[in-house]
Amino acid sequence: MRQLDQFRRRAARYLEIEPATVAPSRGLFSLSFDDFPESAWTEAGPILADQGILATYYVCGGLERGTNLDLPQFTTEQLQALHAAGHEVGCHTFGHDSVLRLDGPALAASLDRNARWVAERLDGYRMQTFAYPFGDASLGAKRTLRSRFDLARGVREGLNVGREDRMLVKSFGMESRRLPGYDLEAMMAEAATNKGWLTAYAHDVSDHPTPYGCTPADLDRVLTLAKRAGLTILPIGQAWAACVGRQTQRNAA
Repeated sequence: MRQLDQFRRRAARYLEIEPATVAPSRGLFSLSFDDFPESAWTEAGPILADQGILATYYVCGGLERGTNLDLPQFTTEQLQALHAAGHEVGCHTFGHDSVLRLDGPALAASLDRNARWVAERLDGYRMQTFAYPFGDASLGAKRTLRSRFDLARGVREGLNVGREDRMLVKSFGMESRRLPGYDLEAMMAEAATNKGWLTAYAHDVSDHPTPYGCTPADLDRVLTLAKRAGLTILPIGQAWAACVGRQTQRNAA
């Protein structure tokens, strides 16, 4: 099973690419939170507000008021608060299921259920971007997702620039255990110089994070470095519009 899953992930990376040209007028950075734990709002929210930054929260309706990795997950009230503050809400399936475990009809049912759940709580809000739970992607999932969302964000590291797959947008993990291995200044500088789009994903935010989380200090530092490099910081959906909007305008000219 493990080898088959690895093959399916690899196939999704190289096959059935949905090409789009990422060409913003200046370098971009986007921050997203997956699942999301309460601390992604209670701890990260004030930092984002202080920095004047909007992020994307990828939501699984089935996790509301539950636990994941032994952490309390978001509440409806927190979801409504971050939406009111201007943050984007994106889809992460309803039950936080790997798409490798869902066939086409099951994935479609999960997406439909999550869409209804969010719309009922956010006055008809329609999610336009998706993030793969666990970073797992498959060819079947890409086929299901491409007609439903503007893009799907993965977990493969790298700068999005030039020809990219809109169903597998690159992103780096902001786990505190991994951040020392990144040359963050160089990554931000590359995005600025090459006019590319750098995205990051996070989970819990705490002074004692899980292996998948980061500290408030780490979060603040990443955002400060992005600003210092001159990157425009936008939620995933808005950044995508900025990336492909100039291409659309050129094609229409």
